[in-house]
Amino acid sequence: MTNNLDNIERKAMVLPSDCGRRLDQVAAELFGEFSRSRLQQWIKQGELKVDDQQKVPKHKLLGGETLTINAHLEPEGDWQAEDIPLSIVFEDDHILVINKTANFVVHPAAGNRSGTVLNALLHHCPSLQSVPRAGIVHRLDKDTTGLMVVAKTLQAHTDLVLQLQARTVRREYEAVTVGCVIAGGTVDQPIGRHPHQRTKMAVITDGKEARTHYRVLKRFDSHSHLRVKLETGRTHQIRVHMAHIKHPIVGDDTYAGRLRIHKGTSIELQECLRQFGRQALHARELALVHPATGKEVGWTTDLPEDMQNLLEALAIG
Repeated sequence: MTNNLDNIERKAMVLPSDCGRRLDQVAAELFGEFSRSRLQQWIKQGELKVDDQQKVPKHKLLGGETLTINAHLEPEGDWQAEDIPLSIVFEDDHILVINKTANFVVHPAAGNRSGTVLNALLHHCPSLQSVPRAGIVHRLDKDTTGLMVVAKTLQAHTDLVLQLQARTVRREYEAVTVGCVIAGGTVDQPIGRHPHQRTKMAVITDGKEARTHYRVLKRFDSHSHLRVKLETGRTHQIRVHMAHIKHPIVGDDTYAGRLRIHKGTSIELQECLRQFGRQALHARELALVHPATGKEVGWTTDLPEDMQNLLEALAIG
């Protein structure tokens, strides 16, 4: 078994009990660290062979054959590496955990092809050019801060995607919301594209299932400090769910509507709320099973200074 930045080499024997089964099905079991779509691609390209012969994915095996992978990883996109600082919390040969700052888009898209986390990752670790989406397996919104895990290898990418799909990755956030939340609870409402504003998400009946758990850390006169746990990972999920229960996140121009100042609020707090230029949402805790060791690992990070200042201002009133 060899694996460098650009080449994958593997070998495995087909069991007699696999007689009559399809090549792509058996390959998915023997080479489980790679996705099914990736293995099918290698079969079709002749990079995954049966006894050194190219076969089609539905080829029926007899048992006893040797499957070999000799694949060259091609760049996944035309993104450019950029020397942009990253706050790295953890790094080894398999994964990278960063503490994302505010005003930092994660993935290039129309209108922002540069200056993103992905561009920064490619500069920090050039081999990510050969990993899907440069190893990015989940995202944070542009103005949400906190922890993100990045896969540094194809195998780690496959493993982390499966963990996210199985909902075994623990992601906990802290948020400051409008209004006094009486008690913790769960929002279990489907989320999909807003029917009229396509850049927004919304709770809609035919959306994808979405569950958000929250508990109160501290109540203020007209705001709440919450700990929020994601069970699913829909776009803008926390922001949409909190707005749905009439407790939108402070500073969220998209879902909170216009700023509402509670009667009796001090001038200092009014100014703090007006100047808070993003949604008050921070991915504080991340825990997962390490793709290489199989052991659970986790990280936490402190609230950024702007959220700490906001909480201090709320405490003073």
